[in-house]
Parts: sequence; structure tokens; C-alpha cells
Amino acid sequence: MNEDDPDGGLLLSSRAVVDILVAAVRDAGGTLLRWRMDHVDHQPGRATTATYRAHVAWPWGESTEVVGVTSRVGGPDESERASAPVYHDPYGQEVTVWIYPEDPELPGLRTAAYAEGVAELVNDFGLWTPRAGALSGPRPVIAPADVRLDVVGYRPRQRAVLRADVQAEGISRRFYLKVQTAAEAVQTMDRHRMLRGAGIDVPEVLVLTDDSVVVSAGLPGLPLSTALFREDSPCTAEDLIAVLDAFPPVVARLPRRVPWTQSVHYYVEVVARAMPELEERLLWLADQVSQGLAGLAPGDEATHGDFHEGQVHVAGGRICGVLDIDGIGPGRRADDLGCLLAHLSTIQRMDIPQAAHLQRLLTEWTPVFDRRVDPTELRLRAAGVAISLATGPHRSQEAEWRQETIAIVSAAEALVRQVG
Repeated sequence: MNEDDPDGGLLLSSRAVVDILVAAVRDAGGTLLRWRMDHVDHQPGRATTATYRAHVAWPWGESTEVVGVTSRVGGPDESERASAPVYHDPYGQEVTVWIYPEDPELPGLRTAAYAEGVAELVNDFGLWTPRAGALSGPRPVIAPADVRLDVVGYRPRQRAVLRADVQAEGISRRFYLKVQTAAEAVQTMDRHRMLRGAGIDVPEVLVLTDDSVVVSAGLPGLPLSTALFREDSPCTAEDLIAVLDAFPPVVARLPRRVPWTQSVHYYVEVVARAMPELEERLLWLADQVSQGLAGLAPGDEATHGDFHEGQVHVAGGRICGVLDIDGIGPGRRADDLGCLLAHLSTIQRMDIPQAAHLQRLLTEWTPVFDRRVDPTELRLRAAGVAISLATGPHRSQEAEWRQETIAIVSAAEALVRQVG
């Protein structure tokens, strides 16, 4: 083991990982031609998981694959050894390696990642219903050629979301497939049913498979993240608060999720590991957030847990649905509104008109949020969430990840400096 790199963060971010990739691809029957890092999830002092885009020559031709590697302090445990091949890094430490979709924590990905598996799932569970007004009769058999798959998001060893557009009988239907661990998939289904039963517009869960794939219908309208730049007034701040306040009281009796701000020093460590030059600024921010929120009760309001513009659908200037409700539970309304404010304050790659439009919405919405929650708490929680978001550009290996990280940290500082 390299004592200077016990969790593998340095190794998996360097070219020294190439020997592991070559060996894994060779053992799968291919030859590695070229590669680049795609994603890195570093948990300092615990583990690092990275994925790589690998261009591979197979006996049947060339293709681009996603290869995942996990290095853990102390090496892989028995369950990891049973679910993924083990290789040795240049220092002799054992690491686990897999080629997508053979993610060791997400067995359902093997079904959800291929049109053949999705077609079989749709047929086996009778998910294709005849078109409205059609006479009753046999359902069409969905073939793999009828399925178009897109990866919406993939966090190695944690979760994956895929969008399946299925076309038959001249019409198209859209399904979402969320691949999780077994316990999380059951929880996701139960919480969707809880909120739908209370009249909250969340996606309808259609199927939970034995390999922990949650299949749901889509929501109407557009994600607020899209509508922000297409509509003058996609929704009101009052609507955003109202949809949260409508969550049923039973949500506040669920297990408590740790708010983002409680882990602010952990996120500082992650960001500072990637960009040591930001450490002093980050430590100041973390101290401001943790000291400013010290003594506040954890709260007992029903909260979303990860409320931002990507989780809200709008149509006709109103909210028509909420996504990703896995993390609902007790907390403070400022947790949710601070999360939203952090995301809106750190949007990247806008042109000048888009930035001006977003600023106008923030100018309209923030005073409304200030009337619902304490303004100081709102900004400190937003700053804490922004620090967590600063881990994203490096983790996702964005081309301009350094500049984007600096911009996010600067946004967090601006939020803290608004506190009077």
C-alpha cells in the first residue's frame, strides 16, 4: 500500500492506473487502445471510485466502454470480492474492477442498460397498454428495435437513471428506470406511493423488479432547469414553497437524513484535495456555515432533502410535479430552500441574456423565501450546499473543472457575505 495514498485517490486520478485498465480489458477478451478519466468519487480516508472511457478492440470490432475501479482503505471486503474481479495496483494493494454495466452494487443495471432487457421488462410486466380508444386485444410485443435508451445519470456503485422511449403502434411512450441497491429501491417505491396517496404530483411507480429496477412513468411539463431559460415566469416562489408545504405530516416521521450543511467540512476536504489552493477560502466558509448554524434544532418539517430546479416540473406557469423524492424526511424548510438557492446561484455556462434572466428570477424569489424562513439561515445553508456542489466539476471531470470549481466557491462566498 502507498502510505501517502491509502484511499487510492492519487493513483486513480493518474496515468499509473493504466496497467489495471489494460489487465481488466485483456481478461474480458479485448485490447485497450486508449482511455481517459470520466468520473471520480473521492471519499478521503475511506475509498475512491473512478470510471474511465476506454476505447477497446474486441474480436468483433471496436467500441467505447466504461471501466470502473474502486480502491478502498484496507482493500475490498468479502462482498466486493464476490461481486467484482480483484486486481493489484502498482503498490500491491487490491482494487475491484468492472466493465459497465456489471456494476457490483447495481445488479439491475444489466437489465436496464440494454434495449433487449428493457423490451423484455416491458413485455413481462405488461407495461405497454393499448392506445386510448383502441379495442381490447392482445398487447403488441415490444422488440429491442422499438426501444431507445439514454443514460440520464450514473453514479458508480450508487445509482443509475435511464430514460427509455418505446415506440409501437405508431405512438411513443417514455419510461424511467432507476437502478438502486435493493433496500433503496424498496424505499423509493414506498415513498412514491406515500406522496401520491397524499395528492403530491410525483411519478407513478409502475414496477419494482427483483433486481431492484424501479420503473416509473414520466411527468408532464418541463424540468424547471429547462423552463428557467425558456419562459419569463416558469413558476412563482410561492408555488415552490407551497409544493413543499403540501408534503403530508407522515414525511416528518420518516428516518432523518443528514442535511448537506452538516457535512460541510467533509466536502471542504474533498474539494481541497483536488484544489489545495482553495483550502484557506474553503475552511473560512465552512467555519462561517457551521458556526452560524450552531445551536439550531434539526427541525421537524416535512422536507424533500434535495430540492432544486432539476427536481421540479412546470407547465403553464405552475408546478406540475416533483422528482427524486428518495430523501424525504424531517428537517427544516430552510434546508430545501437553501438547496434550491445554492443550485440557482451556481449554474454554469450561461450566456449573458440567460444570466440576466436568472438574476431577475432570483431577485423576485429570494425575498419570498426570506419571508418563509430566516434569511441568515437561508444563505448559510445555501452556502453549505454550494460547497457540496463544488465537488461536482472534478468528480465529473468537466473540461474546465478548475474554473467551474472556483466559480462555485466564489458563489458560496457571496452568499455568506450577504449575511448581515
